[in-house]
Amino acid sequence: MFDFLDKYDVLGAFWTTVQLTLLSAVGSLVWGTLLAAMRVGPVPLMRGFGTAYVNIVRNIPLTVIILFASLGLHDTLNITLGAADNVDTANFRLAVLGLIVYTSSFVCEAIRAGINTVPVGQAEAARAIGLSFTQVLFLVVLPQAFRAAVLPLANVLIALTKNTTVAAAIGVAEAALLMKKMVENEAQLLAISAVIAFGFCCLTLPTGLILGWVSKKVAVKR
Repeated sequence: MFDFLDKYDVLGAFWTTVQLTLLSAVGSLVWGTLLAAMRVGPVPLMRGFGTAYVNIVRNIPLTVIILFASLGLHDTLNITLGAADNVDTANFRLAVLGLIVYTSSFVCEAIRAGINTVPVGQAEAARAIGLSFTQVLFLVVLPQAFRAAVLPLANVLIALTKNTTVAAAIGVAEAALLMKKMVENEAQLLAISAVIAFGFCCLTLPTGLILGWVSKKVAVKR
């Protein structure tokens, strides 16, 4: 029943999915943290930018963002992110960029929710001893916020893993694109769907279980 799999690089496709997920997760965490800092910051302009970014980007379909990254940045503006001679590499990097732009808005809200769990008195005490806003944020508030946000961030990571399938729209050779090719060439729809679904379960279920355990271990006792 699964003999046809020998003709396809299933592991290679899922490895591409893993690479998309990891690179996008790191970028989203960095940019999402900066957005959260903007949203709780004292500067009205930065606070307004963070609020507008989150509210606009998270309401745009991911497919639109990914297609814009390819058709708008690559084809129209000739932005290749250092891969002008290799279309596949350029599409991969643009897909990562699109995923970061989209996912960071959800990371921002998860971290901001964590920030809201930190007692105001701690920040006030830190300011009272002479720490600047940046020092209070990165030395006092964010370490506790991340501990409170592990579970929400785990949900964002799981969603990101599944969202990588949208990269197939611009030809990135990940699991969804391989599934499309197999469905077109093989009369084994149920078997193909089962294999791809099993592969994603192998990626997402351990992520949820491990980060759920981490969340309980690092939870702030109040």
